[in-house]
Amino acid sequence: MSGDGDFGLLSPVSASPAVVALTGDRAVIAAILDVEAAWASVLEEAGFAPAGSAAVVTEAAESWAYDAASIAERAQGGANPVIPLLVDLRSRVRGLDASALAAVHTSLTSQDVLDSALMLLAHRVVSALLAEAKGTTTALAALAEQHADTLCVGRSLTQHALPSTFGLKAAQWFHGVAAAAGRLETLELPVQFGGAAGTLAAGTVLTEGSSSSPFDLADALAGKLGLAPAPAPWHTNRLAVTALGDSLASLTDSFGKIASDLLFLSRPEVAELGEPQAAGRGVSSAMPQKQNPVLSVLIRSAALQAPGLAAQLHMAAANFNDERPDGAWHSEWQALRSLLRLALGAAAQLRELAEGLRVFPEAMRRNLEISGPLLLSEAVASSVAPLLGADRSEAKAKLQAVVDETLRAPAAEQPRIYTKLLREVVPASKLSDEELEDLLDPANYIGEAAEISRRILAAYPEFAHTNPKGADRG
Repeated sequence: MSGDGDFGLLSPVSASPAVVALTGDRAVIAAILDVEAAWASVLEEAGFAPAGSAAVVTEAAESWAYDAASIAERAQGGANPVIPLLVDLRSRVRGLDASALAAVHTSLTSQDVLDSALMLLAHRVVSALLAEAKGTTTALAALAEQHADTLCVGRSLTQHALPSTFGLKAAQWFHGVAAAAGRLETLELPVQFGGAAGTLAAGTVLTEGSSSSPFDLADALAGKLGLAPAPAPWHTNRLAVTALGDSLASLTDSFGKIASDLLFLSRPEVAELGEPQAAGRGVSSAMPQKQNPVLSVLIRSAALQAPGLAAQLHMAAANFNDERPDGAWHSEWQALRSLLRLALGAAAQLRELAEGLRVFPEAMRRNLEISGPLLLSEAVASSVAPLLGADRSEAKAKLQAVVDETLRAPAAEQPRIYTKLLREVVPASKLSDEELEDLLDPANYIGEAAEISRRILAAYPEFAHTNPKGADRG
């Protein structure tokens, strides 16, 4: 079976050695064994296991010694992988020092271990994910500053709307990633404890007559694993899992927004942006000339999958019956791991994309000029209507008629026709040629683009790390 493992053939966004190392079956086994080893240490330190037990369990809990395929197959017998893994762990401990068996899994249940292990797995993935996200936001912040004055066209419902700047677009990309990553960064991932039915009965018996309580032991376990302490067992209260899923989905949402924009802006007929180039990337099996934006494609694929996986976690949470569930818990595992995989894989690809993004200001200006002065019709209506007399509604109707007549002309002729018709409505005595030229300059109608960008970057200083404007982003 080991040769038939899942290598991500149909999930290229997460088919990375770095992703597999943190989320693959071997990583899951390592997390489970780390929980068991940490628990053995807690028991020994509290006087509930023989001296030296923790060292024995830790030595036995080396993940390379376990056959993932065998554990997966045998997991069908007890409906979770902890049970067969414990058989193998106990066998290894027995071979080293049988007295240390008292430190293995005592007073725990499978869900305690697997929930804690998945939180530990998530903790490790989230650390790597945030590092990638901060690399992305640093690059986006630099782009926002570097292109604060780079004019481009803003689009609304697929059509040209108003002049804008590429700096503002990059700042808004930054905003989405930084806000979602900040939410993920503050999320607490709790340890699980509760025993067979969430009452800590076995833990109470274990600690009877000592100065420790089951809650003390659980807090100590959280400390050793780097997880958050939990006030109570959460076997059937799955907010920890759904909150993690929601945060991961929100982060991939922000990735998807950027990828969707890039897929449009890198089209040959738009050509405002280009993905970083690399040998062999973007190739087609049939068309040698193609340079497909594959980073954006893969990132978008992750963003399209993530919401469904987060919904699966909520579906499971709503069906956690009794004190330990039958099936809902089991349906949670793969959805959560898939979310972690997709988010981490997409984060690495987005960072590469952001750090190597090719920006073409000339194409941005060319596309801005397609609509020409028509793009300033809102500014014209605000500034010119008061010059045409006291009846504002009549003045606005005249200006709208100019726009309507212009739009009936071929697109290539519209800029010239609009300016000509506008001058017929607004004589030079009311608006000089110089004033009209200023009014129709797109650089004079970008509102608070620069200040919006500044405020966004200032709101998330820990994600910005911007360089001085124009500096080498290195």
